[in-house]
Amino acid sequence: MDKKNRRLGDAELEIMLAIWEAAEPVTSGYVHEKLKGSRDWALPAVITSLNRLVEKGFLSCEKQGRGNRYQALISEEEYKASEGRGLLDRLYGSSCRSLVASLVDGGKIGKKELEELRAYLDELEVK
Repeated sequence: MDKKNRRLGDAELEIMLAIWEAAEPVTSGYVHEKLKGSRDWALPAVITSLNRLVEKGFLSCEKQGRGNRYQALISEEEYKASEGRGLLDRLYGSSCRSLVASLVDGGKIGKKELEELRAYLDELEVK
């Protein structure tokens, strides 16, 4: 299974979000610092998670001095597109209408969000 078909766990996603935000190779110390407040992990746990992400093919690791620098091998946009498509396929039978209906019926999308969606769809039609 290639990295585009693999899913990130919640903690892994938080790590990837921190790395994507940096937009450059980062150290484990950087990630550890970015996770403070949301996840108070010990540095060895962060390093273990980073190494798992390397093994899964989400990150590359380059030795630099006494430490390592980690860089994303898949962009945030690529991952979100893959996950969005997977969610749509798995839960809604590839139906955007069913997804939106579920969110509206569940009270998760209000009038403002529907107006934004309508405006976005109108923009797409113009292109």
